[in-house]
Amino acid sequence: MALRSASDSQIFIIGCGISGIGAAQKLLKHGFHNVHIIEATARSGGRIRTGRLGDNIVEIGANWIHGPSKENPVFRLACDYQLLDKESMSEENQTIDIGGHPLFVPNWFISAGQKLGPETMGPVMEFFMKLLEKSQQFHDGGGEPLPSVGEFIKAEVERLAPEEWKEDQANIAIKMAMINTLLKLECCVSGTHTMDDVGLGAFGMYKTLPGLDCTFPGGYEGLIDHMMMELPKDVILYNKPVKCIHWNYTKNGPKTTGTSFPVMIECVNGETFAADHVIITVPLGYLKKHQSTFLSPPLPLHKLHSIQRMGFGTNNKIFLEFEQPFWDEDCEVIYLVWEDETHLADVVSDVKMSWIRKLIGFNVLKPTERYGHVLCGWIAGWESEYMETLSELEVLHSVTQLLRIFTGNPTITPRKLLRSRWFHDPYSCGSYTYVAKGCSGYDIDNLAEPLPLKGSNSKPLQVLFAGEATHGSFFSTVHGALLSGWREAERLITHYTPASGSVSSKL
Repeated sequence: MALRSASDSQIFIIGCGISGIGAAQKLLKHGFHNVHIIEATARSGGRIRTGRLGDNIVEIGANWIHGPSKENPVFRLACDYQLLDKESMSEENQTIDIGGHPLFVPNWFISAGQKLGPETMGPVMEFFMKLLEKSQQFHDGGGEPLPSVGEFIKAEVERLAPEEWKEDQANIAIKMAMINTLLKLECCVSGTHTMDDVGLGAFGMYKTLPGLDCTFPGGYEGLIDHMMMELPKDVILYNKPVKCIHWNYTKNGPKTTGTSFPVMIECVNGETFAADHVIITVPLGYLKKHQSTFLSPPLPLHKLHSIQRMGFGTNNKIFLEFEQPFWDEDCEVIYLVWEDETHLADVVSDVKMSWIRKLIGFNVLKPTERYGHVLCGWIAGWESEYMETLSELEVLHSVTQLLRIFTGNPTITPRKLLRSRWFHDPYSCGSYTYVAKGCSGYDIDNLAEPLPLKGSNSKPLQVLFAGEATHGSFFSTVHGALLSGWREAERLITHYTPASGSVSSKL
């Protein structure tokens, strides 16, 4: 068979998000000259997307650096590129351990148009966080009593609340309603329709890093821009959606007379590219939707089953700009509590009529000097996907009515609105991955396994898999995506580096 060195090998990366860019950077630095990224759209960054609401920079996609400490490669890159403020890069900031849940100063509003005091909300938050921590303990020890996180938390609330709240009988109903709001919040954190879909046994598999979550003053896309500057300009091929990746391919590639390539990439526009290796970094939502046609031959059954078992949901943002704030000056997050939601549930009964009830509240964008008076609302699940089908005016009307109900102020009127629509993005099909019921770390390993499988007589490492869904160790989507791109690049580097130190390999 033909000998091909690392420098001669044709490598294509599908998707120009942070995973694909990271893989390309690493390969080029290690002497791979023929590396290209094929991107379906006209932009880089994938689910890192910075937009504008009036004069304000807002994050349509990834929002924070979760766990900004030295162990976090996204944080290290941001520091290297000088993209963060001094406070975010301080040693003190890096040592604070928040366990994946930022310590925001809250305002709680109820649907009677009143604000709740800390004496009511404080104990409920503490109670819920203990249950959330308890639900993460089964990953290491096993023995989970129920299939899902939602079922477990609801059962524990029913079991423990009567004793926990026995001194405050008058407020039990409102406290149950607060638990519902916090369950909806967890739907946003996990990117799921309901916590009843999130597997209890695997819930604790994600590792959080120390550090107080921080944002990019100039926008998250600044990180992508700096990474892109390190790539040659001809590396990325934009506006080329891939139709099918043909692996175990035997025909000669175009303009490669006498040279055999194991992979042929077929684009929607009819273009084809011959490759020795392809790294797929597309979102799990896209793989779920196109699993039967995206690869030929089709994916092995165990990989298909893992794709089907893993969860991929929608979490959207609704940004609102105001002339003046209605929230307290120190407020960092606003929670909305429906008083009539005393039966524990994190979904609405009628999505079309009541989708707005899934909106859990808002983050206050800080500092005010940078953003003005801007809120970022969070809504997950099918309700979020339905919201995407409405016009911007319809969404603005619904959110305005919601705020007037909860504040008791009939004149509150946002002056601008901007929202994300990740479910209807044809190349994302949702927001991010979660470990669903019946799913485990083995499914993540299965998804990350290259093709052909070990033991095959075919040319090795034809198709590799990266992206946040293939990295199961970390809480942060962006962090996991970057590490997975580096992992697959390292797999190829190792393949082309025999013990002798030579960079040629028999293909």
